[in-house]
Amino acid sequence: MGESLVALHDWTFLLGPGFVVGLGNGLLLGYLTYRSALVPRGMAVLGLIGGPLVTASGVAILFGVFEAGPVWQAIATIPEYFWELSLGIWLTVKGFNTSAVARLEHESQ
Repeated sequence: MGESLVALHDWTFLLGPGFVVGLGNGLLLGYLTYRSALVPRGMAVLGLIGGPLVTASGVAILFGVFEAGPVWQAIATIPEYFWELSLGIWLTVKGFNTSAVARLEHESQ
């Protein structure tokens, strides 16, 4: 029973941070901020690169291609890490691009 609970914990940990974060935060948020130009495009590209890498490493670990925690997982996580870090700092310091916000408001009317 204990081994199955540990296996379930490990699997859900890989599924959440190792798979869903790459899809939701990396790909989806990166794509939306890239298309809308709410943040600098180069910054959004980090999410578009990091999202698939984190997702791919999560899938590789789930299917036993390599173990969790080696160099490959760390390398795949670097772009996503800098995407999340830069997005948080950028929005705290600068906020969204005001001209993009005005353009989006004008398009929605």
